[in-house]
Amino acid sequence: MVGAGIFFSRVSGLIRGALMASFFGTALMDVWFAAAKIPNVIQNLLGEGTLSASVIPVYAEFLEEGREEEAGRFAGAVLGILMMVAGGAALLGMLLAPVLVPIVFWEWNPDKVALTTVIVQILFPMTAVLVLSAWALAILNSHRRFLVSYMAPVVWNGAIIATLVVMGLGFGFGWSGRQLLLAAAWGALGGGILQFLVQLPYVVPLLRHFRLSLDRSVSGVGEAVRNFVPVVTARGVVNIGSLLDVFVAAILAEGAVAALGWAQTLYLLPISLFGMSIAASELPELSRQRKAPVSDLAPQISAALQRIHFLLLPSMAAFLLLGDLFIGGLYQRGEFLPTDTPVVYAVLAAYALGLLASSGSRVLSSAFYAMRDTRTPARIAYLRVVVSLAVGISLMFPLDRFTSGELHYGATGLALGASVAAWLEYILLRRRLATVLGPHGPARSARISILGATAVAALAAVAAKWALGSNVPRHDGMVTGLLGDSAPWLVQPALAVSTAFIFGVVYLTVASRLGVGAPLRQLLGRRPKHS
Repeated sequence: MVGAGIFFSRVSGLIRGALMASFFGTALMDVWFAAAKIPNVIQNLLGEGTLSASVIPVYAEFLEEGREEEAGRFAGAVLGILMMVAGGAALLGMLLAPVLVPIVFWEWNPDKVALTTVIVQILFPMTAVLVLSAWALAILNSHRRFLVSYMAPVVWNGAIIATLVVMGLGFGFGWSGRQLLLAAAWGALGGGILQFLVQLPYVVPLLRHFRLSLDRSVSGVGEAVRNFVPVVTARGVVNIGSLLDVFVAAILAEGAVAALGWAQTLYLLPISLFGMSIAASELPELSRQRKAPVSDLAPQISAALQRIHFLLLPSMAAFLLLGDLFIGGLYQRGEFLPTDTPVVYAVLAAYALGLLASSGSRVLSSAFYAMRDTRTPARIAYLRVVVSLAVGISLMFPLDRFTSGELHYGATGLALGASVAAWLEYILLRRRLATVLGPHGPARSARISILGATAVAALAAVAAKWALGSNVPRHDGMVTGLLGDSAPWLVQPALAVSTAFIFGVVYLTVASRLGVGAPLRQLLGRRPKHS
């Protein structure tokens, strides 16, 4: 159910990204990705991941033990504290934006900096509302209501899409450029409010004995705050590292921030769809079993990691081999030029190298959070950020000398640094967890079978890519192949969908024959409740 909700959310996000790529060139997309990233750090610090890690273990344990009155009062106190903290952070961000944005983006021209500042000020209130939406998600997840909470971002994406369509495609407006980008920012603010509102009808019936307050003496609040601080520190250092990537990319040639943003949109799709869904669904269950023997937890974590391997290893291969098709099919129209595709593909491929590790680390961190150990993931996260920046900065300047059209390849170095650091984090988390749980992880035979199925599927997809036609346009902008001579905007989406479908079908078929994974109906089926 988590995966289904995230799937619809991410598909709507891809549609939004494709529209924005068509309407705005690299300079304006630099502005959007930079402006969205700054308040997004606050959202990530106070929102879904950190809030779930600190609130769900306490709230779910209250429910499991039948302490509903304490659960209701705990939920009310957490909401009250969040409203105060998120609102204060948003107000502070709006006030400081005119001072800090020109300092951070000192290489940009004044008009670009001014536009970034205004959009940051619009998006900060949106961030505060989305933090409240994360509170609703934590409550729903604790009650095993996963679909609504993870589908809610569809409303946010839908508000931006509707704004772009109405304001940018006519209907008496026909806006473009700076004016349309500002409209999209206001649409994002309205979408954030709607995202919170659509969850309330599902949350309210679950809140028995609910009382909004700022009372830190309410049972469970002290523990949640103690858990929250190291989780925020861990998530904070990772998110600040991601923000620093944007700041550093702004030093490179124009379009580097946009290239990072476009690649991350695709890179985060399997992490969200598979990695986050498995980690999010495991956290409440592991929290309910915190007092169970360690021997009962290790098999569950091993099974979760095997599902990560089963779903993320082929995703990694698909991005490495077919990423140019996905980027061309999704973005390459309007202001997104054919020469932009190779650069974004290189960034995506660099990120893809760390895809399996990033997703696996989310599951491992959930295991630590469920056991009330929030400090170990935090300490390892610090090292991850340092390594990511060190490797990324050392590679980005040499790579920035190479170009494709007007875009430079410097952002690829930052993506490579992120992948190296992701594997370091994964290895260290596995080793630390092994000292607590003992041996865990997917079986060797399963890993070999998954790798074999991925290799066969990759060969089939590459053959299909070659047979159906090249994704490189001719000098006249047309594309040839078995699909016939057509414009790239028509052929490339068809090529992307066709090869991805062939890859997926071959992978699932071969994997099933090798005895790994599960039938599709079982993967999508409801998990049995733990007694």
